[in-house]
Amino acid sequence: MSLVRRATPEDAEEVLRLRQVMIDSMARSDPSTAWHAVSLPVLRERLADDFSFAAFVVDHPERPGALAALVAGTLDYRIGGARNPRGTDGYVFSVATDPNARRRGYARACVGALLEWFRERGAGRVRLTASPEAEPLYRSLGFTPRPDPLLELML
Repeated sequence: MSLVRRATPEDAEEVLRLRQVMIDSMARSDPSTAWHAVSLPVLRERLADDFSFAAFVVDHPERPGALAALVAGTLDYRIGGARNPRGTDGYVFSVATDPNARRRGYARACVGALLEWFRERGAGRVRLTASPEAEPLYRSLGFTPRPDPLLELML
């Protein structure tokens, strides 16, 4: 039996906690948690019923009610092209493991469950941004680097 399960609305606070663990590990991150109050009700709604969003988690083995690992992902449709004719892309984000539950394979198991979820929904391609520390995990799962430029606009 797998340790991984799909997150539910009841997991939302722990999902945010692990997302903050991931954010805090990044260089030049903003340590503020004030945004959690705004994000929490939206996250609960998305975890309840959203075809295009999923989070997979592992319960913490030593701390009842806490999560040990998290991965979240979304599906996005764009008009198809040569590399992805159906136009459905999966995006992986918020891969995080509680600091005292690392090196047990939880993140790998969560990512594997998310990849299966993408396959079941017809995603032809999956993308993510990896830290240097996490890149070996993703490469071992078949991800390859792409030279695609990324621009961002905050609205």
